[in-house]
Amino acid sequence: MQRIAQDWLVLTIPGNGGTALGVTTGLQFLPVLLLSPYAGVVADRFSKRRLLQVTQAVMAASALVLGVIAALGVAETWHVYLLAFVFGIAAAFDAPARQAFVSEMVGSADVANAVSLNSAAFNSARMIGPGLAGLLIGLGGGGMRATGWVILVNAVSYAAVILQLRRMDPDELQSPRLVARTPGMLRAGVSYMRGQPKMMMILVLVFFVGTFGMNFQITSALMATEVFDKGATEYGVLGSFLAIGSLTGALIAAGRSEVRLRLLLGAAVAFGVVEIAAGLVPSYLTFVLLCPLLGFSVITVLNSCNALLQIESDPLMRGRVMAIYMTIVMGGTPLGAPVIGWIGEQYGARWTLVVSGVMVLVGVGAAVAVRTLAERRRLLGAAPRDQAGAAAF
Repeated sequence: MQRIAQDWLVLTIPGNGGTALGVTTGLQFLPVLLLSPYAGVVADRFSKRRLLQVTQAVMAASALVLGVIAALGVAETWHVYLLAFVFGIAAAFDAPARQAFVSEMVGSADVANAVSLNSAAFNSARMIGPGLAGLLIGLGGGGMRATGWVILVNAVSYAAVILQLRRMDPDELQSPRLVARTPGMLRAGVSYMRGQPKMMMILVLVFFVGTFGMNFQITSALMATEVFDKGATEYGVLGSFLAIGSLTGALIAAGRSEVRLRLLLGAAVAFGVVEIAAGLVPSYLTFVLLCPLLGFSVITVLNSCNALLQIESDPLMRGRVMAIYMTIVMGGTPLGAPVIGWIGEQYGARWTLVVSGVMVLVGVGAAVAVRTLAERRRLLGAAPRDQAGAAAF
């Protein structure tokens, strides 16, 4: 709800357009790019349950302040920029801890299922939230004050999350031992992932998907307002239909016992193709009908990447692995969002989707190439050692 309200708030401030929307999104995700690697070290050193309580409280506070100034009708663009940045700082520390925490609530055999069920719960909220936000903003008159009240609802909702984290019994969690502080912890995490060809392939793929493909906040807003001449309610509907596809994909994934690379790459190709098609559709109704396909394909990509990384990573490295993953998938947004917003202003909203889809397909090819080269280097590196061992024998 807050994401829809925040974007709409930016557009209600006179003089703002696609660029301001892109800057807001970029500032919200910039801390992820800058801080997530260090947040992964923090997640491996401290209790993830307690860390999540702190991060959720900070996000609640930033939402509360933004909601109040918007509800009073005094919000300015710099207010939104600043609070989006503060929210992003908390999110940077929240994301790796939250992702790795899934593995502490279940055994290793159930990680893929748990990741998918976690995604299904999240996307159920995404399915309800955008449509409800658009409806409430519309009922409130569609202006700044209406968006403020919607953001305040989000601020209050954090209390439920913090309470449930406090009520958990730490003895029932499967938490690995906390890692002591040592020099080069972040560097060790990077080196660990560089030695894993499959992990490197995932990082390259999610860079292109996160940087170019997942700017739905911008592309949907521009398509709704500039191409189809719709209002806040219709914009909210687009988010709900995206979430319908995401929820369906997450529930189907929850029934899989394992994750295959063929599924991951096929879903990424489908996402790129559907995104290009969405930029070419002739009507709002057709665009709405393609949104579930976008949601289905992208959530299949993200769930597969998430589960593969958690299953294959060393538990003592998992916080850093997930932090690097979140840095790439979310931190690329500050790089891509302003570019996509600029493309929308210069060439039209449709090109935001067409360019995004093309870049996702480029990313699939790059990811496959990186894994092939990494596997080849690893085999070449192992060959001399094997020959030396044979000679010694």
